[in-house]
Amino acid sequence: MASIDLDKVLDKAWADKSVPEVLAAPVSALKGVSDRQAGLLKEAFGVVTVADLAALKYVGWAQALAALDSAK
Repeated sequence: MASIDLDKVLDKAWADKSVPEVLAAPVSALKGVSDRQAGLLKEAFGVVTVADLAALKYVGWAQALAALDSAK
């Protein structure tokens, strides 16, 4: 099973929440993402929640390209 240190990826207010709660949280719950940046993600891609960001096809494409590059 995969694990992640939530204190490293989430703002303090969200670090003790369950995964479903975090996925439903605004993108600004992620450490380093400001309310302004979250608003720009909403405007550009319709991303409102952490789950929306995870499901964004462009993120998947970028991750696939990075994986291909690291596999060489």
